[in-house]
Amino acid sequence: MIRSHELSASPAEWDLDLVRRYAVPGPRYTSYPPANKFHTDLTAVDLEQAIADDNRPGAGPISLYLHLPLCESRCWYCGCTTIVTRRRDWAYTYLDILEREIALVAARIDRRRPVVQLHFGGGTPTFFPPDALARLGQTLRRHFTFAADAEISVEIDPRRVTREHIDVLRALGVNRASLGIQDTDLAVQRAINRVQPQSDNLRVVDWLRQAGITAINLDLIYGLPRQTPASVRQTVADALALRPDRLSVFSYAHVPWIKPAQRIFEQRDQLLGPEQKLQLFAVIRQELLEEGFIDVGLDHFARPDDELAQAHRDGNLHRNFQGYSTRPGASLYGFGLSAISATPDVYWQSPKSLADYRAAIAAGQLPAERGYRLTAEDQRRRRIIMAIMCRRRLDFDELSAEFGFDFALRYFDCLQALAPMLLDHLLTLDESGLQVLPRGEPLLRVIAMAFDETYQLSPTVRAHASTV
Repeated sequence: MIRSHELSASPAEWDLDLVRRYAVPGPRYTSYPPANKFHTDLTAVDLEQAIADDNRPGAGPISLYLHLPLCESRCWYCGCTTIVTRRRDWAYTYLDILEREIALVAARIDRRRPVVQLHFGGGTPTFFPPDALARLGQTLRRHFTFAADAEISVEIDPRRVTREHIDVLRALGVNRASLGIQDTDLAVQRAINRVQPQSDNLRVVDWLRQAGITAINLDLIYGLPRQTPASVRQTVADALALRPDRLSVFSYAHVPWIKPAQRIFEQRDQLLGPEQKLQLFAVIRQELLEEGFIDVGLDHFARPDDELAQAHRDGNLHRNFQGYSTRPGASLYGFGLSAISATPDVYWQSPKSLADYRAAIAAGQLPAERGYRLTAEDQRRRRIIMAIMCRRRLDFDELSAEFGFDFALRYFDCLQALAPMLLDHLLTLDESGLQVLPRGEPLLRVIAMAFDETYQLSPTVRAHASTV
């Protein structure tokens, strides 16, 4: 066993050398195993049995996700499943299909299970006309029972929303809104094909608060073309002027083999390197910490009085396909194109092709394209990885009692792989457990990778570990 004494380090000490060593491609761990391990052998997944098992007597609450993929224009950085069209009638066509899927799945779910969380994601949910959103909300209320304190959230593109949208969303019970800001610099906005004046952001936030939707999250992205430390500092200032409760700060993911529009950045020689992205993230993180925000983990920041920050302090954070959450223990049922669902031991995803999705629904079939059934070992490793991602620590005695074997002995090789991180003061490790230090907080997912059976740490990191 590797032993260490308590060490402290300032986040500012997280230098470029650490990034060169640890900035390796890897999962964000919104699930374990990650979604790229899903497969098309749906017989092995046995979806009908998975839903039946999840709805046995005494089953807990549920969370719903609605993927509304329609967008009026294409943002060149976007990696989401979208359908770009200016035809508003497509919203009603898509809604017809979506409502049939909701009915198919809801017939298999115990109506007594309360919905504690609902999220409308996209795409652009506010591409849908207000009456279409109202109809969707009524459909959901007809098929599910909502908890009185359910968190109901929606993603909003400030360029594509009206006051009528806001009023309808509030009537549907929406109490949290997430605005896609990304960047407020005009040169960056032009480079990514998303021009969005700050005046739009201010107007929509005012509308939301006037309607009583006061919980506001903002999405920012770093690593975009033409971003500089000075420009992202101004973006943070503009974002803070909106007085958000939370910010999600995502790293731009360059996947042109999946999203061909991103090749534009290569053709224009606008891609930023990992060290440049580090500098941008360091600026954003420092600005938010100085403003008093709490680094909840990975890419989430929250004001100290926000329930996400409170859950972080209390050790009650949960992580699912939407990121960090305050509602643990809920099974997730996703609806719509590419939506992912998760019960305790099974994941499944709907088709990304509209034709395949529509055909499955027309045939009266659950629209699953791929999935994964977790083994007992998968579930143990998920427990470990989520403890690192959400609690930033592992209690070996607690895990040994839960698993029924000596944790440190069984996962000795994984703990040994953490040796270089120990020397770099990213964490402490002794007989009682593992604790992530402030210096290691921006590298949570890299620490978690040591316990990922589906992923191998880079040869450089493992070679360094073998010399310790």
